[in-house]
Amino acid sequence: MGKTLYVTDLDGTLMHNDKTLSTFTIDTLNQLIDQGMLITYATARTFQSAWEITKDIHFNMPVITRNGTVFANQILKKETEISFFSKDQVVRLANILSGIIDRIGFVSAYSNGQMTKSYHDGDMGKGLRKYIDEHASDKRMRALSEGDNLFHGDVTYVTLIEEKNVLQPVYDLIKDADDLETVFQKDIYGDEYWLEICPKNATKAKAVLELKERFGCERVVVFGDSMNDLSMFGIADESCAVENALKEVKDVATTIIPDNENDGVAKYLSQFLRI
Repeated sequence: MGKTLYVTDLDGTLMHNDKTLSTFTIDTLNQLIDQGMLITYATARTFQSAWEITKDIHFNMPVITRNGTVFANQILKKETEISFFSKDQVVRLANILSGIIDRIGFVSAYSNGQMTKSYHDGDMGKGLRKYIDEHASDKRMRALSEGDNLFHGDVTYVTLIEEKNVLQPVYDLIKDADDLETVFQKDIYGDEYWLEICPKNATKAKAVLELKERFGCERVVVFGDSMNDLSMFGIADESCAVENALKEVKDVATTIIPDNENDGVAKYLSQFLRI
């Protein structure tokens, strides 16, 4: 049998609800990777955020972050490939989101190789305020005065956080754009919803297929729980939903495994351990 690529989501899938990884999960994945199994992760998190959680695992192939927008090298702790919006797309997004993003969102962009997450300081919705407060120590957060341009530099990602009824009209406005990728889903750690806008073809599925080709794999097995995992479920040979996954995800999964609190991914993979 040819090589198999295994790709797991992080939040709600590999991680426990307290945003940690169990010793069992870390030890199991390390043994399998050290034995030669091709395992990586695909997450909506930034690489820095994901690395802080997964740094004890020996991921030795590219990891997928920002829903497929960024590939990174876990060992070197370095982003290696980044997708950007075109200048025309940036202008269009700025126009579409004018008067909306100021209170409920931020823009991730790169200047001179450094990423910043820019937001307008002042009056903001509770979802964005929660995010800002939780990331108070993140030096990449960049508070701008009202009227300053959020879309500065090479823009790679746009994030809006608010109640569903506020974001739904925005999502409806852009969801069918043929040059953008969007993910609209409820935060698994709170009541707010997230609308994330990425460059075209920046999806978990596209990134997984790229790694499949690069490493000459014949099969892909994926693990997930949320709406942003559906794209990679659609291209996988086997798709495993944790028991705590959304109904929409479980309905299309080929396999249901134990929930994230019970280390479902690691328990599934442990069957391949060579004792």
